[in-house]
Amino acid sequence: MIVDGFNRLLHNRRGLFFGLALAIVCFLFAFPVLWLILTSVRPQSGVYYVHRGTEFTLDAYRQILSDPRVISAFINSAVIATLATVFSIMVTVGSGYMLSRFKGRIANSWFGAIYVFRCIPYISWVLPLYFVSQSWGIYDTYIGLLLPHIAVHVCFFSWLMKGFFDGIDPSMEYAAMIDGCSRWGAFIRVALPSAMPAITALATLCWLFTWNEFLFALTLTGERTPVITVVMAQFVHEMGIEWHLMSATAVLALVPAFALTLFGQKYIVRGLRI
Repeated sequence: MIVDGFNRLLHNRRGLFFGLALAIVCFLFAFPVLWLILTSVRPQSGVYYVHRGTEFTLDAYRQILSDPRVISAFINSAVIATLATVFSIMVTVGSGYMLSRFKGRIANSWFGAIYVFRCIPYISWVLPLYFVSQSWGIYDTYIGLLLPHIAVHVCFFSWLMKGFFDGIDPSMEYAAMIDGCSRWGAFIRVALPSAMPAITALATLCWLFTWNEFLFALTLTGERTPVITVVMAQFVHEMGIEWHLMSATAVLALVPAFALTLFGQKYIVRGLRI
């Protein structure tokens, strides 16, 4: 009985320490977001004293939502993130399936190509991409920003997609081909439905990456196609930092990302377990 009591006490202590550690981690993650929301509803004069007083206002949100440049940036970011996700997933699924199921010169060459490009820090692509987009006449356009995002996504997510397809037993595909399906038919009818949780997980991550990306957006866009991360950074200027407007824009930018993550979290967990 003494041993059992000691074990229960030790177990309770471990649970207490684990709960305390989890609460601290959650607080560290939640505190910046809570502070951001609190800053966004404070008047400009009270931003630096956000921990004092009870004066709150929605003027920052009214200002942001009445600014056509910010509205245009939200629309551009949503369109670019969605298009980049669609095209990236279309290429990545086929790329991952090829790397998983086929062995040969083409598959090895493709694997070597994405390996090399993935090893290069993508910050080093910025200057060449700027000159290429200028010479091709696609600077400050959707396609000029889509192509680099798609290239980064394909290089990274092809590896993940290959791992997902490696975890799917190919015997069902062989059985489908014995029953008369072509390789393409087996892929569409068997492999693709089995990989849908993984595809949904990658699509969610891909959209969030594009939505939050700053470096390509800063370098490859201008006045015609502003995106939300760049517009948010422009509240820092020679006259100071407009913290209340930046915070309100950041809170609004969190809403679609949070909604998508909330919707796709179960698929992300299932997909990463495949």
